[in-house]
Amino acid sequence: MKNVKRTLLACFASLALATGVPVQAQKLGLFDGHGDIGAVLKPGSASYNPQNHQYELAGSGYNVWFDHDEFQFMWKRMKGDFILYTRAALVGKGVDPHRKVGWMVRSSLDSKSAHVNAVEHGDGLTSLQFRRTAGANTEEIRSKITGADVIQLERKGTTYTMRVAKFGETFVTEQVTDLNLGDEVYVGLFVGSHNKDVLERGTFHDVRISVPAPDGLVPYRDYLASNLEILDVATGNRQVIFNAPKSIQAPNWMPNGKTLLYNGDGLMYTFDLAKRKPAPLNTGAVKNNNNDHVLSFDGKMLGLSSGVKELGGSIIYTVPATGGEPKQITPKGPSYLHGWSPNKEMLVFTGQRNNEFDIYGVPAAGGAEVQLTTAKGLDDGPEYTPDGKYIYFNSSRTGTMQIYRMKPDGSEQEAITNGEFNDWFPHISPDGQWIVFLSFLKEEVKPDDHPFYKHVYLRMLPISGAGQPRVIAYIYGGQGTINTPSWSPDSKRVAFISNSVESSVSPVEK
Repeated sequence: MKNVKRTLLACFASLALATGVPVQAQKLGLFDGHGDIGAVLKPGSASYNPQNHQYELAGSGYNVWFDHDEFQFMWKRMKGDFILYTRAALVGKGVDPHRKVGWMVRSSLDSKSAHVNAVEHGDGLTSLQFRRTAGANTEEIRSKITGADVIQLERKGTTYTMRVAKFGETFVTEQVTDLNLGDEVYVGLFVGSHNKDVLERGTFHDVRISVPAPDGLVPYRDYLASNLEILDVATGNRQVIFNAPKSIQAPNWMPNGKTLLYNGDGLMYTFDLAKRKPAPLNTGAVKNNNNDHVLSFDGKMLGLSSGVKELGGSIIYTVPATGGEPKQITPKGPSYLHGWSPNKEMLVFTGQRNNEFDIYGVPAAGGAEVQLTTAKGLDDGPEYTPDGKYIYFNSSRTGTMQIYRMKPDGSEQEAITNGEFNDWFPHISPDGQWIVFLSFLKEEVKPDDHPFYKHVYLRMLPISGAGQPRVIAYIYGGQGTINTPSWSPDSKRVAFISNSVESSVSPVEK
């Protein structure tokens, strides 16, 4: 190990001599090193705080512009496609209105290197900047918004897409094509002062580097790794608490506030939040469980949806939340469970009957199904409110998937959302005040589909539906991210799944 370390340090020393860049091979969170690019007058710095998972950079330099650059860069080497995400901010009033903070991808650490960056300026200007070849002049595409603090930069081949937003709002997108920076590049965060005599600081939190699904991925056969995350709904701050190299899906939060529950490889797992460790939950002979599993409001019973080919697909079962041999509830499939009534007497599920997917109720003890929706199109994701007065669900009956609600007997069906996105899986906070749901981009998915591995939003809305939904998380995920109730008992946090080819790309945050 010592020889490997010496070799690595020697490589960095050689790189510094070759480029004139004072490179530091210092592992900081996700990143492998940092340093000043170009002949800066005031040396910069970089740090990572493992307590709040925040990065801070200080950088000087004349600019990132024309044919060469001067700034502070925190980087890692990457190949292939990737998605970079952060919430970024410049610190203090600053000196020059064009001080900069953002993501950058470079061919090399040379000051004249070809590069692309997604950047916010001190005066709020937000832009996609790029230099096509070494020593060429920098070009710019300005965003339609200013003051973005959410910055995402995605590479797919030689196309780079910048998605930016003011936190809480949806993305505004700009793109540059045919920008060949090479397969292996330097990827990272940067700060520049636009003034050689001044050091400026920038902070970055909720930093995520994801490797998206390859083009040849076959859904429901091939899977990406999974990050189990917890989101503070008031601030939008996120924390990765567990990495899985396989697909895990749909975390439920147990009423004790200490345990999560999720599915993976057909099994159910509990997850101890204090120990940060999963353990399999005994579900007897029922071992083909999917992501439509729901705890009763008191947390004592668990409803499962498990594939049984001979019965037409997914079948609903119930089992004690501590484990045991499940009891079969629905006689035929497909039947996908989504909700318990607060009194534990009824289950609501999505069932395909007569070639139509509708919402049904069934006694939790077993019995006859009751059809609650009849509209043409897919009705899905039913969930009771904590007071039992309504069932919220999603429906594509108007041509776009939207959130609806109805009385428990199926009467008084009314739309809650009517926007441009395909909205899925409304989850009601335990205090009955809020709805969180998943939104797919209309141009990426069909209204009646909720695939894996897409750009999605978690959005929140008052239970009444008043006002416009607010984005509380920008995620690479989709199917399995938040299919079933995921609120913490105190209504302050939500658990969800994000995805990447490599789980190690988003390390567990202590």
